Amino acid sequence: MENIPNCPKCNSAYTYHDGSAFICPECGNEWTAFEQQQAEEAALIRDSVGNILNPGDSVTIIKDLKVKGATSDLKAGTKVKNIKFCGDVDGHDLEAKVEGFGSLYIRSQYVKKV
Repeated sequence: MENIPNCPKCNSAYTYHDGSAFICPECGNEWTAFEQQQAEEAALIRDSVGNILNPGDSVTIIKDLKVKGATSDLKAGTKVKNIKFCGDVDGHDLEAKVEGFGSLYIRSQYVKKV
């Protein structure tokens, strides 16, 4: 059986495929397979050069970053291990523990996958 996605609007599991579109009987939302693919691509988190990041990856900071409440900056070239996805916390989408700084939120646009 074909893998039919949940409705992106109401998250209903009762969606069905009708010709070229997916339809949700609960909210009436209709979307195409192309729109579904675009939404899945947009949900991926990428680093500064376009590599797809996964939880647990190691990354390198590519730019000196000011850390709120710290006496020094996070220098470019600092290696960060075991990243986690945190959703969207003030525009930051990664969480990691950095030696000397503790747990930080980092934007994926300032890291490069190792």
